[in-house]
Order: sequence, then C-alpha cells, then structure tokens
Amino acid sequence: QSVCAGTENKLSSLSDLEQQYRALRKYYENCEVVMGNLEITSIEHNRDLSFLRSVREVTGYVLVALNQFRYLPLENLRIIRGTKLYEDRYALAIFLNYRKDGNFGLQELGLKNLTEILNGGVYVDQNKFLCYADTIHWQDIVRNPWPSNLTLVSTNGSSGCGRCHKSCTGRCWGPTENHCQTLTRTVCAEQCDGRCYGPYVSDCCHRECAGGCSGPKDTDCFACMNFNDSGACVTQCPQTFVYNPTTFQLEHNFNAKYTYGAFCVKKCPHNFVVDSSSCVRACPSSKMEVEENGIKMCKPCTDICPKACDGIGTGSLMSAQTVDSSNIDKFINCTKINGNLIFLVTGIHGDPYNAIEAIDPEKLNVFRTVREITGFLNIQSWPPNMTDFSVFSNLVTIGGRVLYSGLSLLILKQQGITSLQFQSLKEISAGNIYITDNSNLCYYHTINWTTLFSTINQRIVIRDNRKAENCTAEGMVCNHLCSSDGCWGPGPDQCLSCRRFSRGRICIESCNLYDGEFREFENDSICVECDPQCEKMEDGLLTCHGPGPDNCTKCSHFKDGPNCVEKCPDGLQGANSFIFKYADPDRECHPCHPNCTQGCNGPTSHDCIYYPWTGHSTLPQHART
Repeated sequence: QSVCAGTENKLSSLSDLEQQYRALRKYYENCEVVMGNLEITSIEHNRDLSFLRSVREVTGYVLVALNQFRYLPLENLRIIRGTKLYEDRYALAIFLNYRKDGNFGLQELGLKNLTEILNGGVYVDQNKFLCYADTIHWQDIVRNPWPSNLTLVSTNGSSGCGRCHKSCTGRCWGPTENHCQTLTRTVCAEQCDGRCYGPYVSDCCHRECAGGCSGPKDTDCFACMNFNDSGACVTQCPQTFVYNPTTFQLEHNFNAKYTYGAFCVKKCPHNFVVDSSSCVRACPSSKMEVEENGIKMCKPCTDICPKACDGIGTGSLMSAQTVDSSNIDKFINCTKINGNLIFLVTGIHGDPYNAIEAIDPEKLNVFRTVREITGFLNIQSWPPNMTDFSVFSNLVTIGGRVLYSGLSLLILKQQGITSLQFQSLKEISAGNIYITDNSNLCYYHTINWTTLFSTINQRIVIRDNRKAENCTAEGMVCNHLCSSDGCWGPGPDQCLSCRRFSRGRICIESCNLYDGEFREFENDSICVECDPQCEKMEDGLLTCHGPGPDNCTKCSHFKDGPNCVEKCPDGLQGANSFIFKYADPDRECHPCHPNCTQGCNGPTSHDCIYYPWTGHSTLPQHART
C-alpha cells in the first residue's frame, strides 16, 4: 500500500494559507497509510480535499482543528491506531472548525467507514455548525472506551441538523441511508473475542481483525490488530530467527519479514534501516548503523557509539588554532576526529587577547572516547598537574593524512609528564614521531615504535627526555607481567603485550579457571568469562570448558538439548509452528504434546495450559503482542 509520513505540528501552521493547503495536499495525495499523525489544520472553506479519500489507516492520531470547510472526506479511513495521542489522550480530536465572523465551518464528518480506534479516546467539541457527531456510537469504535477518554458534544452543533434516516436506528454519520453507522462490536454475540460481521456466534471475526470483517478468516479483516502479512492478519511477522528443535538453536529464517508500521515486508524501504526485525528511520542512541549483505542494520555498540567530529583547522573548527575552553565541548562523545588535535599554550592556559579562559583540566576527559585521529596529534602544552596523556587511553590509530612538518605525533617540552599512557595505540599510519625535551618522561625507551608504523619510510626522533638509567633507578619500569615488547607506563594495564595471560587490557598471572568471583576459560592466552548460563562451580572445579552455553559443566537454570538456557522454549517461533517445552524434575526441557498450543506442564495432552475464558488452547498472549 502507498505509505506516507505524518506530521507533528499540533495547531501551528504556515502564515500563508495557500502554502498550508499545498503542504497538506503534497503530504497526503494518493496516500493510503499515514505512518504518523494526520493533522488537518487552518484550511479555508473553498479548498478541494477529495485527495483525503485515499487514506485508509493512520498509525498515530487524527487532528482536525481551526478549519472552515464543510465536509471532511475521510470516507475510507478504517482504523486509527493511536500509537501517538494528541495531548496524550486523544486518537481523534476535532474542534474549533468554524469561522467566527461568517457562516463557514465543518457541518458533517465523512468518517462513515471508521470502525476502530485501537488506543486513545475521542474529543469532538466547539464545532459551531457540526451535525451528527452525537448520533455516533463512539463506544463501538473506541477499543477502550473509558469515560475520561470521551468528550463529545451532547447535542448537535446547529439547530438546523436533521435526524438519521429511519433505517439507521438512530446511529449515523449523516442524513441518508448511506450514512448509517456500521456497528462491529457492541452487536456481537458474547462468545466473540473481538469484532463481528453479524449478531450470531458464527459471525465472529478472526481474533486478529480490527475494525470488523467480511468473514471469519484472518484474510477477511478490514484492518489488522497487529500486522498484515500479505493480506493475512497475524500476531507477529515471520521472525528473523526460528527455533530448530534438532539443533536446539535459534537459526536464521530465510522467510523472515520486517515490521513496517503494521505491515510485514520482505525488505525495508530504501530510506529505512533494520532494528532487530523492524524498519526504523534511525537507529536508537545505543546502536550504530552498519551494512550487512546489502542491508542497513542497527547493531549494538560495544562501547560508546561512533561519532565523527571536526578536528582543529577542519570544518566547523576551520579558524581554530588549538583546543581551548571555547571549543572543547564540541568533542563530547567523539570517537573519530576528522583532522587534527592541537594543544598550544593559548588553549591550555588561556588567551587574554581573545578573551578565552584557561581550560579546566577535567574537561580534557572528553578525549577518552576518541579511537582515531585522521590527521596529527600535536601536544606543545598540557596542564601542569597532569603527569600523563591517559585521556587518550582509547586512541587506537593516528592516521597522518595531514602532517605537521612531516609529523603525525609531536610531544614537546612537557616537563610534568612522566609517562605517555597511550595504552590502546596500535597504528601510526603515516608521518614521523617527534618526542623531545620532556625532562621527566620515562618508559618511552621500552617501546619498539616501528611496530606501530605502516610504511618503511617513517622516522623516529626521540631525544632529551629523562635518561633510561635514571628511570630504572627510581623503579619506573614496566610491570613484571609485561612482555619484552615494552609498556606505555606503570602497571599491568600499560603493556604492549603480556608475558602470560590477559583479561581485557590487563595482564594477569593466571585465569580464574577453578576459583574466583567469576569463572573463565583460556583461549590463546586470553582469559574469557564463562557463559552467563553456566552455574559457578565450587572451588577446584571447572565452571566451563569453552565459549557458549553448550560448554557449561552445569546449568544455572535449565538445559535444552546441549545448551543451558534461562527458561525452556515457551512460544518460540519454529519453522512451521510455535515451540513449547516443559522442564522435568532435573530441569531438562522436553517438547509439549503436539495438541498443546499455549504451553504445558508435562508430556501428555492432559498437561496442556488453556485460556480460561475460551476453554481451548490457542496462541499465547505474549506471542500476540
């Protein structure tokens, strides 16, 4: 179906009423599904609104206010989902639709096919000329008709309003027999779970229907409660992963579809990205956009999400000479610096000539998120109370795409610095190194700098720093757990590589195989924590033998085949059906009887769990929502 984006302007409008109308037409012409809110405001009495007849569904709210036209032609609107509400209460708000100094105003609602408001209430008031709003049985339309949700005119807006046609039994949208309201809920047999197409028990709509139906099947619905999958209303779209009962694993589903509003689609629109199994306009703040097999997807960030920022002398900082108190906030949460970082005395200690204050040393911690500098790092001034550059502890790469007199790393005349502490630095892609006249700097001589270089013509100039023998005499040497590759400073977290084992960035003597607060296994001299589903064993016993929930010595909760799991499969989507299992006294998972379609407490059909109000087993509620 033709989908368009809605708006969220509330009552604000363009000062030019001609432009206001053109914008409305541009938004909704040929639109069937409004993915958002349908807002119709400040439209004059003589405008042609027939293009609104194409709208069949609105996912947010419908707002009709401050207009002068006579008739609202939303004749094919079936459902308002109310995923967003006007004033946090109303899915349908219609008010102040008349001109105070004339006879123009809304006289008739053209909503004759509106039969479902899934969430939120209705507000219809202060429409001077409106008729027939009070002849609608709104409780039949609103799924949750709480009294606080419904604010309606108690009588017709105008004394000239006629009555409903006699065939409408007092419920109508207008004066003729074609304006009768179709009731799809309050007239149903009590056995119906939702809406119906007649008064008899055999006339119940499928439970996934919204707004009524033409028959009992999931393909007979006028609209879908949850999702429309190629014309059939379903509780959920075919999932990205399905449970394989043979391997006891969730596996990729080649028939998967993504949710796009209330529709299941094989492919998201080109300007959307996939988040889990949904099409979204942008990734949430905790995820980043990546492309896999030609599909743009949201993936969780392992740490802080990537954010590229301009460096000194680039883009928004083109005229800046140094990092200073006036621009340092531009580097908050940056992971990549497109350009250079330069620290001069006018930035660190202030620049009275340009009325720039000295930088607060605490502010330099913004650089702890930086992983890459594409240009050069130039440090010619640093706060006197800081003895290292640990604010760059996450810096992995200095690109050297732009060089400072051939240099990509310059550290000059910093008397307070005792260690560099670039503990994550792995590559200096281009350019030379110049570290000189730092009279208290140690550890620099332990590092094989050439291992960081990408080309054979890069050079090192390191001189007139503290003498290596003086550093050694004062115990300023690499930790004993470091290998012969050297270190950036004191402690087991500053090693370029480890002599024995590592846990994250820290070098350690041994892994927690048999004791400790948390247990691990060894993987090529790296200590890796056991899967969370493994039960921690008593001292002296291995908790796990390798990665994953299938390498546990014992399970913390339950065991499904070879895997330790949080709970036994309960409504997981399989290739052809939903998978339900129960746990035996040994906490091992076993399949329910095939007739159990909601779950079970044991192996036989007598152990099935049933819905108490239907008397029969059916799809579980959590799979419906």
